[in-house]
Amino acid sequence: MSITKNVKWSKKDLLSIYDLTAEEINIILDTAEEFKKVSQRNVKKVPALRGKTVVNFFIEPSTRTRMSFELAEQRLSADIINISASTSSLKKGETLLDTVRNIEALQADLIVMRHSAPGAQSFIAKHVSAGILNAGDGAHSHPTQALLDIFTIREKKGSLKGLNVSIIGDIVHSRVARSNIWGLLKLGANVTVAGPSTLVPREFEKIGVRVCHNREAALEGADVVNLLRIQHERQRGGFFPSIGEYSRFFGLNADAAKYLNPDALIMHPGPINRGVELDSSLADGPQSVILEQVTNGLAVRMAVLFLVAGCLEK
Repeated sequence: MSITKNVKWSKKDLLSIYDLTAEEINIILDTAEEFKKVSQRNVKKVPALRGKTVVNFFIEPSTRTRMSFELAEQRLSADIINISASTSSLKKGETLLDTVRNIEALQADLIVMRHSAPGAQSFIAKHVSAGILNAGDGAHSHPTQALLDIFTIREKKGSLKGLNVSIIGDIVHSRVARSNIWGLLKLGANVTVAGPSTLVPREFEKIGVRVCHNREAALEGADVVNLLRIQHERQRGGFFPSIGEYSRFFGLNADAAKYLNPDALIMHPGPINRGVELDSSLADGPQSVILEQVTNGLAVRMAVLFLVAGCLEK
């Protein structure tokens, strides 16, 4: 491996894509490229975090992100502790900060944290010396999901500059959409967001995003389309009339896919509501990179763990 600890990384935490420069995003992507090679070897481990303790502190439930982080930590040879809200002292009335300070007192080096409150990780990062990695905070930020999406696009297309990327679905409640938007814009992509007007407000135009409420307009000429999962509670909340109507007007099916560029990538952060956001024929088709996103997520999370841990040693 050509990875060294001389890379120009100076952040002790990874809290949001908004905080990163284009150069820093590319450092993560370049580092992830090297770590992806590790997973393709017969022996899939490196000693990069040997002797380091990583705590996975998930206050909000997660399957994919937690599994990906934990496997990344194992591949880096870290010591791992898993804590969930149901098994922590938060259930006994302890404050979040006190819980994290107790975790740090056990000489934890890195804390991977997921929380339902926007900004929770940023608040904690100001009060502890351990590195904090944001694994999702409310509807605010999910930096590693955006990084793995961007990594996948760069891997397939070579560069993001000038690409037309459309994100379709519940933009207003989506931490994935927000993080992707900032990352894509910083790397020079043209971003379109689309969905029902209740889920895609015009305010996103203020940051240079094209907003439309028509599926075909969003898909026409797109190099990449990222379909967001529709949460059923949104339908119950009256954001759109029914799941069937959402699928009819904003789901990606074979007819709608004809508006895409022939070599367009089809993406989804998972889990997929098949037949709602995306038809099975496309989810499993040749343009889909959904499973590659999962694979690349492991490399990206290895990269950010490695970079943050290296910064703490400086």
